[in-house]
Amino acid sequence: MFDPKSIDEIASRLADAVPPGLTSFKDDIEKTFHGILQGALAKLDLVTREEFEVQKAVLAKTRSKLEALEKRVDEIESKSQITTG
Repeated sequence: MFDPKSIDEIASRLADAVPPGLTSFKDDIEKTFHGILQGALAKLDLVTREEFEVQKAVLAKTRSKLEALEKRVDEIESKSQITTG
């Protein structure tokens, strides 16, 4: 999921952008922003960088195996054509 520290930082930056006349509400606004951000990001169904990197490595390994298998199939088909041709 999304790093909670990042949510805190974004909520704080948004609260800091509140006009000066509303600074007495800053803590409440920051908590509200935090809740809204957390809810919105949870709905996005994001993955962590670590999960992404793991899947990227799995995909690269799978791609490599597929290319090797395709090469073997091509070799087998070539040999088959030579013997039947």
